[in-house]
Amino acid sequence: MGEKQYGIDNDRVKQYAEDIKAVHAQGLEIAIVIGGGNIFRGLSAEKSGMDRAQADYMGMLATVINSMALQDALEKVGLKTRLLTAIKMEQICEPFIRRRAVRHLEKGRVVIFGAGTGNPYFTTDSAAALRAIEIKADVVLKGTRVDGIYTADPEKDPTATRYTEISFKEVYSKGLNVMDMTAFTLCEENELPIIVFDMNKTGNFMKIAQGEEIGTLVKG
Repeated sequence: MGEKQYGIDNDRVKQYAEDIKAVHAQGLEIAIVIGGGNIFRGLSAEKSGMDRAQADYMGMLATVINSMALQDALEKVGLKTRLLTAIKMEQICEPFIRRRAVRHLEKGRVVIFGAGTGNPYFTTDSAAALRAIEIKADVVLKGTRVDGIYTADPEKDPTATRYTEISFKEVYSKGLNVMDMTAFTLCEENELPIIVFDMNKTGNFMKIAQGEEIGTLVKG
């Protein structure tokens, strides 16, 4: 999580915490879903011969490790948090219950959702879309290392240009890779907009919260 290819970059996690604190101070309710690819990737393990379901469960546990790291960083900057997971781990977190999650948000706590959906074969993107719909979120912010959706992979094609806004149907027709199809379809069917942005650039989260055109907006 952060600049490191493997493991947790504590400096980057601290930056995330400060960015989240600044936005939370604006009175916004914030719920977070974190992946676990910096520790373990289920799909990669499957390719090396591991059972897919077993590998996915291991990936879910990796998301909990990342969630705990972020929770610690958030609490160190003075925020009240709750970690809710789709797999029961009573000693370290609460089980996911939709009404409880909503109540935590109403009380001003930052809610972190760990362990994906609790089911194998579903990605972190799908977990984020599902939880966002369940808590009636206004928008899904997909933080990546790229500052939006491009006509092509900007890391491979220097002529690629960024979309500031694009519709769900255009993403389909152009074959653009925003998130996995299950998650993307969930957002489209529930009229839930998505903003893809560079989460590693300090201040971007606040700029989005203040209505600035950061990254790419997917809607309609």
